[in-house]
Amino acid sequence: MLKKIMVAVLSFGLLLSFTQVDTHTADAKTVKYKNCKALNKVYKGGVAKSKNTKNKGGKTKYKPYASKALYLKNKHLDRDKDGIACER
Repeated sequence: MLKKIMVAVLSFGLLLSFTQVDTHTADAKTVKYKNCKALNKVYKGGVAKSKNTKNKGGKTKYKPYASKALYLKNKHLDRDKDGIACER
């Protein structure tokens, strides 16, 4: 019985360690785009700092993708400084 419990605990620990690795690699995959045309090919609505960020410019055709890490990497493309880079 003790052996089964140890195997279960070790399996759970391994599962947690793999999950943590996956969350760290997500941040490493953020790309710095050269211009809005390149960013909008992947993210049609642009990239927002958070899902609660409001657009200052009015109505847009597409909803922006919310990712703080991706926004910070492409902050230079946010011309109107509203927290959304390359909104369309």
